[in-house]
Amino acid sequence: MPTVKVKRVVELVADFPGLGRRIKAARVSEPRSVAASCRDAVMSRQYWFQLEREDLRAPATEEIIRRIESVLGVSLEVSFDDN
Repeated sequence: MPTVKVKRVVELVADFPGLGRRIKAARVSEPRSVAASCRDAVMSRQYWFQLEREDLRAPATEEIIRRIESVLGVSLEVSFDDN
């Protein structure tokens, strides 16, 4: 008998002061260009710079932060308390 899969998404929003500064510091220490970093993280330069300035209209997603961490080879110390 066929089944239906159901996914539950829980949205948690938390502040991470200084995250933009940490992204920028990690970026400038990399020899790669901003364009290459954005391409590999699958985001626009405009969005990347908005993150660095902490000037976003909506919260960044954890997925985006994880892609940036992967591209830059760093941990940005973004974690959510699951309690």
